[in-house]
Amino acid sequence: MNEASGRSRSSDARSVWSWALYDFANSPFTTLVVTFIYPVFFARVIVGDEIAGTALWSRAVTMTAVLVALLSPILGAFADRGGYRKEFLVTATLACVGGTTALYFVGAGQVLLAFLLFVFANTAFEMGMVFYNAFLPDIAPPDRIGRISGYGWALGYGGGLLALVVALVALVQPEVPWFGFVKDQGENVRATNLLVAAWFAVFSVPIFLFVKEEPAAGAGKTRIVSRALSQLSGTFREIGKYRQIVRFLIARLIYNDGLVTIFAFGGIYAAGTFGFDLEEILIFGIVLNVTSGLGAFGLGFLDDWLGGKRTLQITLVGLIAATLLAVLAPNRFWFWVSGVVVGIFVGPNQAASRSLMGRFVPDAKENEFFGFFAFSGKLTAFLGPLLLGILTQMFDSQRVGISVVLVLFVIGLVLLARVDEKEGIELAARGSAGS
Repeated sequence: MNEASGRSRSSDARSVWSWALYDFANSPFTTLVVTFIYPVFFARVIVGDEIAGTALWSRAVTMTAVLVALLSPILGAFADRGGYRKEFLVTATLACVGGTTALYFVGAGQVLLAFLLFVFANTAFEMGMVFYNAFLPDIAPPDRIGRISGYGWALGYGGGLLALVVALVALVQPEVPWFGFVKDQGENVRATNLLVAAWFAVFSVPIFLFVKEEPAAGAGKTRIVSRALSQLSGTFREIGKYRQIVRFLIARLIYNDGLVTIFAFGGIYAAGTFGFDLEEILIFGIVLNVTSGLGAFGLGFLDDWLGGKRTLQITLVGLIAATLLAVLAPNRFWFWVSGVVVGIFVGPNQAASRSLMGRFVPDAKENEFFGFFAFSGKLTAFLGPLLLGILTQMFDSQRVGISVVLVLFVIGLVLLARVDEKEGIELAARGSAGS
């Protein structure tokens, strides 16, 4: 086992809930900034055209995906060798908070500035998730990793839900917004970024205080960099030993593109195709967060009972059905139904993906392997948003664009069938014994 990491496998309640609370802290960013509020404001107000705004938003999500794909394996390996997991998590969190705060100051017509600030904040958010996820195998014993992962996602959806409610009640819905904000030039909508930044900053504190990381045994930073790159190179060479991880990450590489696309364009699709106003989008987001939180919490137990692979297969079938309904929905009612079904299955899909990876990871390589986990989630994550943007422009139809998600889920389900969960766990145990 290397000097930077050791898997205690203890389930200290304070550590578990402090870890899970980080999901509560950061989920308003994905809910308000990535999915429901800011993309609609970006398309309608900053760009001033929903079709062009959809296409530009797809480029921003694409750029984030490329940056995270390049950075996550390298920084993951560096954190493994140097014991810098928590430092990187703090840095990424502060960067995301700063970038999100800056979005408040961007007004109509400042397209490039909004684009770049969102890419910066979103990249920082995604990099933070690499190091956050890497703590999971340390704090969760093997027989509870599924439900503890589910606790995180459930708390996350709770955080997103509460933030949506606060945004709706305090900033969007009232004639006179709270806290001295006004509706002129969309200040009340832009202020939701301040809400997200403050929320993230406050509720992320427990993980920094109470989740411990073993310090690295004295190597200089220059030496750590060289050893990190050597470790990363070695993992690439030896990745064949963990063939079930490879198979799983290839499957996730595809189906996660579908999730990325849903998160990035759900609000824009509701607004552009079904005419939702901002208040309706917020209510829609609240309902989705309720169903997603319940799904993540309930199916976390299913994960420990049936295993991560079967749970993922069940969720992908549900997501395929929901996406097909969203594409074909003749009216708002059926779109609402599709959204509820997406909510039920999207939380447990994310939780089961994280827990299955946790079961497959050998000791002493948590950060590095979760760097590859992020890498697989972002390597082709530009594909769904990019194709959606291209098809939306080509056919002048968001329905045609969103159909890309259906294809990604189907391909991911087919590839997932090749994963042998039992063998993956056994290979991780052998790898840990040889560390």
